[in-house]
Amino acid sequence: MSKKVLVVDDDPYSCDILRLHFQARGFEVATALTAREGLKKIKSFSPTIVLLDNRLPDLSGLSVLKQIEGLSENIFVIMVTAYVDMETTIQAMKAGAFEYINKPINPDELDLVINKINEIIRLKLRIDQFVGEESAQFRLDNIIGKSPRMLEVFKTIAIASESNATVLIEGESGTGKELIARAIHYHCNRNSPFVGINCSAIVETLLESELFGHEKGSFTGAIQRKEGKFELAENGTLLLDEVGDMSLSLQAKLLRVLQEREFERVGGSDKIRANVRIIAATNKHLEELIREGRFRKDLYYRLKVISIKVPPLRDRIEDIAPLVNHLLNKVNLTLHKNVQRVSPKVVDVLTSYSWPGNVRELENVLTRAIALARGDTLLEESLSLFPDIQSAASSSNGLASLKEVERHHIQKVLSKTGGHKGETCRILGISRPALERKIRKYRLILPGARGRISVLKSE
Repeated sequence: MSKKVLVVDDDPYSCDILRLHFQARGFEVATALTAREGLKKIKSFSPTIVLLDNRLPDLSGLSVLKQIEGLSENIFVIMVTAYVDMETTIQAMKAGAFEYINKPINPDELDLVINKINEIIRLKLRIDQFVGEESAQFRLDNIIGKSPRMLEVFKTIAIASESNATVLIEGESGTGKELIARAIHYHCNRNSPFVGINCSAIVETLLESELFGHEKGSFTGAIQRKEGKFELAENGTLLLDEVGDMSLSLQAKLLRVLQEREFERVGGSDKIRANVRIIAATNKHLEELIREGRFRKDLYYRLKVISIKVPPLRDRIEDIAPLVNHLLNKVNLTLHKNVQRVSPKVVDVLTSYSWPGNVRELENVLTRAIALARGDTLLEESLSLFPDIQSAASSSNGLASLKEVERHHIQKVLSKTGGHKGETCRILGISRPALERKIRKYRLILPGARGRISVLKSE
């Protein structure tokens, strides 16, 4: 943090006293006896704080203050005057002065103002650091993929980042839809808020309040006014995760917000502007839900101004090896481990598996494997807790049994349909009871079960 103070005062004695005061507190100090000299030193000395006398021989302090504002937004100006003048005080504060103190300067009062400035600077640095780390986490080069389909995703992220158009991200659970939404946001305007809400995790009666807020007394338990996600995301991005699970009545209200760009809190009548960029994500097949009457067609097209389809991991096997390297570093930091290498056999095993849980499942597997690993190399024995993965690897190394082929194929179709049993039955040409029996028999994974991965126990 820069600790530089510029004192601009036409009284040399005052300048000397203030120099000694600030130097005793660790500040680097410069002084100027005129306004023009002060403006020159602002450019050459680059102070953080300017102590500015309001009455100078060449220009008024207010004139200097306005010029300082044009030079830098990061300078804190403390106006000083020997005359109590309410009108001048108001003008100075409106012009951007941080504080206005009277002569003779009380050292304790001055120190309080300086401490307040230092605290603001510290908070600003912490916020800037957090935003920098947050935005760095979601750079495009942190979304791993070199496959043709992922390159198309990268291109669409870049296009989406150039406007505030609504984006619809479709993909199975665990494919990284939120990561892509954040990448769009941070490439567009990293200093604005990013607010996310999972539409499948909140019951309908509460979801409306979470989205739009509510007024005090609007329902039982509403003991005070609450701002919703639309207000919290003002001038930023609102991610509606699992939008396919939203009820039809809430879909109608969301559509109205998208059309009119305004909304009302629950129990309120005031119109509130919705200056928010909407990104929706879903693991459901929305077109199928439209045919079933469970999702509004007009809302679908409102959301799908820009469309991103995230491929499942099984369709981009060439990305598994670079993903493993990336996740290795991430997990090492989390677990305080030092696993530097992955044996080729482990990579072979991981690339042989279909990954119904996608990248999220891969990260979970690596986390548990690295936690058990001894030494700096991840060996195949670390995958002993994952029989399904080892079974897939064994099948790929030789001729698979009919049972293994059936299990793998049904799982692949379930993953392709997002766990939609009716569509799975149609593709496989079997009845619903037959599918249920095979799911239990093979302990198949149903992706898209309300935003989570669920495993059905065998009989």
